[in-house]
Amino acid sequence: MREASRRKLISCEIFYREMCAVVARSPWPVDIEFLPKGLHDIGAAGMRARVQEAVDRVDTTRYEAILLGYGLCNNGIAGLTAPAIPIVVPRAHDCITLFFGSRFRYLGYFNSRPGTYFKTTGWIERGTDAGELRQLSVSHQLGMDQTYEELVAKYGEDNAQYLWDTLCNTLRNYKQLTFIEMGIEPDDRFERQTRDEAARRGWTFEKVRGDMTLIERLINGPWDEADFLVVPPGRRIVSRTNDAIIDLQ
Repeated sequence: MREASRRKLISCEIFYREMCAVVARSPWPVDIEFLPKGLHDIGAAGMRARVQEAVDRVDTTRYEAILLGYGLCNNGIAGLTAPAIPIVVPRAHDCITLFFGSRFRYLGYFNSRPGTYFKTTGWIERGTDAGELRQLSVSHQLGMDQTYEELVAKYGEDNAQYLWDTLCNTLRNYKQLTFIEMGIEPDDRFERQTRDEAARRGWTFEKVRGDMTLIERLINGPWDEADFLVVPPGRRIVSRTNDAIIDLQ
């Protein structure tokens, strides 16, 4: 028998601290399943299949809704189909929107500071791929995760420099590190680590205050149409190129 208002949260582990903090204070019973960050890197089809598997494992007799702790993430959730209960998804291109609390606030920051790389506790603690997902990642399949030294050993120094500059140096267009402080950090270690990395790279450092609003509303509601897509049973998520970001099929 379905428990009244019981919810199932399936989330990227990037949000581990934030989601746990909100669920701990939620008026609703919420069961959480975290999926590894590396799903972002194995391509849209691979990520969609893994998330759909998690959705399909949910006992739909126990919950009123499945909450999805993901943005569109390079179309990684496009094509997901809701089972016998609705899926609730934030209208967000990626996870940074949820850390900023609004896709419009994120867009304003992004446009005013091009070349910014973002860090949060989750990106620092859980941002390194390992094991099977690293082997399946697009960057690994294309050889883009090799070190400069590995390229030199394989191709010689001149060729290695060219390959590094064109394929492997994925951070070459960045010039700023921004740490998003969400208010759930145990101390300042994550900020200090980000500040030190910016200094080491010769980049600008900035700290901004995050906003838990979207995460809180994802878990607790209300799920207004402006910020969330509620996917009825049997319907499918599709991507859009307008401000809606995602829609129903």
